[in-house]
Amino acid sequence: MGFLAGSASFVRFAVQGELPGDFWEFVAERVRAFSFRDIDDSFEERSVGWVSVHDMFDSEFAYASYAAGDAVVLALRIDERKVPAAVLKKLCLKEEQRLKRERQVPRLSRAHRQEIKENVRLALLKQAVPTPAVYDLVWDLASATVLFFSTNKKAIEVVEQYFKETFGLTLVQQVPYLVAEHLLDDPEARQRLAAAGPEVLV
Repeated sequence: MGFLAGSASFVRFAVQGELPGDFWEFVAERVRAFSFRDIDDSFEERSVGWVSVHDMFDSEFAYASYAAGDAVVLALRIDERKVPAAVLKKLCLKEEQRLKRERQVPRLSRAHRQEIKENVRLALLKQAVPTPAVYDLVWDLASATVLFFSTNKKAIEVVEQYFKETFGLTLVQQVPYLVAEHLLDDPEARQRLAAAGPEVLV
C-alpha cells in the first residue's frame, strides 16, 4: 500500500550526501534521466524507474508533479518478466526427448542441452507479460529523511541502489536507536541514549 492509502507500512531512511544549490533543476534532470521505460513491446526481462505516485503510466512528470512543498514524492516501478522454473524444465525435457527420437541418439551433449534451454527460455520470455510492482517514496528535504512504503527486502535493496544511481546520495535505513539519536538535540540526552542498555521486563 502506498502513502495515499488509509494505512501503510514503510521503512524510514536518512539521506546522506550534499545537495546541489540548484536542487529542483537537479531533481528534474535526474528524475527524467531515470524515469521508467516500458518493456511491454520488447523482450527485456526487467525495467526499473520512477513514475508518478498518482499514475503508474506517467513517467513524464508534467508540471513537476514530483514536487510537493518541501518534499519529493515519487513511485518506484519495477516490471519483471518471469519464466516459471517448472515450466522451463518441462519444455526443455520435452524438446530433448523430441530431438533424441528424431536423431535416434541415446543422449545429447551438454552444450546442446544448454542451447535448447536458452532457446526455450527466450521463447517463453516472448510470451510472458511483465508483472508490475509500484512502491511509493516520500523524500522530506527539511529532515533529510525518506519514507519508502514497502517492507519487502528485495524492494528495499532496489530502492537503496536506484536512489543512489539517480541522485548520487546514500540511503541509510533507520533503526529505532538511530531515529532517536536524530531527534535528540541535547548532547546530554544523546549521552544518556548511548549509555542505555536492554532491559528484561518480567
